[in-house]
Amino acid sequence: MNWKSESLKRKKDILNDLQNLIAIPSILNEELATENEPFGPEPKRALEWLLEEGRKAGMDVKNVDNMAGHIEMGTGKEILGILCHVDVVPVGNNWVHDPFAGDIEDGKLFGRGAIDDKGPTIAAWHAMKMVKDSGVKLDKRIRLIIGTDEETDFRCVNRYFEKEQMPHIGFAPDADFPIINAEKGISTLVFQQKKEPADGQLLSFRSGERTNMVPDYAEASISGVFEKCEEQFHTFVNNNGLTGTIQKAGNAYTLNLHGKSAHAMEPDLGINAGVLLATFLNGIFSEGQSKNFSQFVVDAFSNESRGRYLMLDFNDEISGDTTLNAGIIIFEPDSGGEVNVSMRYSVTYPFEEKLTSCMEGLKRSAFSVDCQSNSLPHHVDANDPLIKILQDVYTQHTNEPANLMAIGGGTYARTMDKGVAFGMLFPGRDDVAHQADEYVYIEDLLQSTAIYADAISRLASNRQESKGEKA
Repeated sequence: MNWKSESLKRKKDILNDLQNLIAIPSILNEELATENEPFGPEPKRALEWLLEEGRKAGMDVKNVDNMAGHIEMGTGKEILGILCHVDVVPVGNNWVHDPFAGDIEDGKLFGRGAIDDKGPTIAAWHAMKMVKDSGVKLDKRIRLIIGTDEETDFRCVNRYFEKEQMPHIGFAPDADFPIINAEKGISTLVFQQKKEPADGQLLSFRSGERTNMVPDYAEASISGVFEKCEEQFHTFVNNNGLTGTIQKAGNAYTLNLHGKSAHAMEPDLGINAGVLLATFLNGIFSEGQSKNFSQFVVDAFSNESRGRYLMLDFNDEISGDTTLNAGIIIFEPDSGGEVNVSMRYSVTYPFEEKLTSCMEGLKRSAFSVDCQSNSLPHHVDANDPLIKILQDVYTQHTNEPANLMAIGGGTYARTMDKGVAFGMLFPGRDDVAHQADEYVYIEDLLQSTAIYADAISRLASNRQESKGEKA
């Protein structure tokens, strides 16, 4: 089977399905969550849409508590799992294209989820259908496992694996090509300001919605006598190449600042609006609760994403630097400041030792730290047969070496006993996940569909060689 040619034949259907899935604004909505719609109505709607496509294709379908589900084909005791998700992060600001329209322009399809993870999900789904239609004899069951809470807490797949069998092997098309065999640990750390009297300077501060996104907007209200505050703010904005506004009403000011969103796995690719606004405020505040808040944000996170000030920094050869993203920064006079941080830590990170050092170091500061959640690192040995087959498939389709990588992002691969992340962002392509005007190259979408079909047919059968399918 020439998977590349088959993928090209199905181009119209692949693009149409991706546009239909992108049109569903499947963002977590805790306020509208119910027992029947555990993450809100739209994530459930996206799950139901894809499961219905599975039914139409004549495959076995199961919905697990409206949190996750699967589409299955083939027979055998063992399962090849392909783990995808249909939830997306909030839209944020600064979009040119409608985030839920699936606009096509210059060889790209735009929309929230185009590359994370609706595009890869549609590629994997059509790859399954291609394998089914090819008549390749399978000796394993193939399950497309679909989650709806990947961008937050993985509650979907955690529930799924409480009730369903763990795949024997699998991959998650939710990251980069060639192959990611190591994923950093992911911990949410909450830094809380210790109780102290309000000083009347900072009235409120808010930045960010999710810890796994660099916040692209921040706003604050301040009160007091701040000479030349407006002039200083405009100078700060211009010197840093930013956009923002300041409005005065009596003795109070309202300020807002725009940055640039990015994925938390590499905060340096974004511009943290919250940290920058705190940096400006720190220059005008005097001592007290407000100054202690802004000073901590500056010390811990200004020009610093590796955690050195907090004594959380660490690096290893397998997975590189530990990173910290100050994703949510808030302040109210009654409760003080709070910074919610996504820490992506190296595979060999001495977690307890480093966290203890951080706690000790903060004893004399205005803040304390608490670990809210912790997902352990994931690693599959480079010599595992799963990796060897995927390397061969990737190389035959691209004529490029299939080097192994480690990432700071967390994919569903980490939930499997033996799973890796496999595409679909190709080397040299910009990573626009979680950014405004997120897109996928159409040629990449089609090539990934062919790669996934070949990988599925080889991993789920006795077939070990790929013939006549080089790019």
